Amino acid sequence: MKKIPLALLLAGLLTTSWAYADNEAAWSSSYGLEASKKYAEALSALSGVSETGADAQLLQLRKGWLSYLQGQYNESVNFYQEALEKNPKSLDAALGVTLPLLAQQRWQEAAKYAKQVLDTSPNQYTAYLRLIVAEEGAKDWSAMKKHAEELTERYPTDTSAFVYLARAYAWLGDKDSAKKAYSAVLIRLPKHYEATAYLAKL
Repeated sequence: MKKIPLALLLAGLLTTSWAYADNEAAWSSSYGLEASKKYAEALSALSGVSETGADAQLLQLRKGWLSYLQGQYNESVNFYQEALEKNPKSLDAALGVTLPLLAQQRWQEAAKYAKQVLDTSPNQYTAYLRLIVAEEGAKDWSAMKKHAEELTERYPTDTSAFVYLARAYAWLGDKDSAKKAYSAVLIRLPKHYEATAYLAKL
């Protein structure tokens, strides 16, 4: 077996160490810039991170998120979809892509990804909520009601679940059920503006 010269071995170790340090500094810088709401700079800080290394999937997710924060929705969708191509089982990527899609009012596409998450992880709160938002945007009141009812059953302390349920009933013309749901909102969050305003009109 051929021996590797010690100098060459040490050089390789140092190179690996320097690359790790550079990556660590890039990630740290990116998170710090994001905290300061410097989203473009936070994205640029990652320009030296390898797109084929161990952090490749995380890099695509991070780019998707930072692009979304900048309002670059098409770019954000692309990054999240690339992350899904790398790992089709990624719930982070499937949930992430719903954000720019909702922002672009691409309701059906957003609903598709939310359902994809729910197929893998039933009762996942964020997926449920984004599915309901997509259905509200698409004015699919029956589906919205169905999923909002399920959400209130699974998360009975959650105010948002009852708000969406109340809206669905209101749009469907079921005032009694809407009143009941908005009353449930006020129990969970007294003085909730939307619930108070709706009930005051009855």
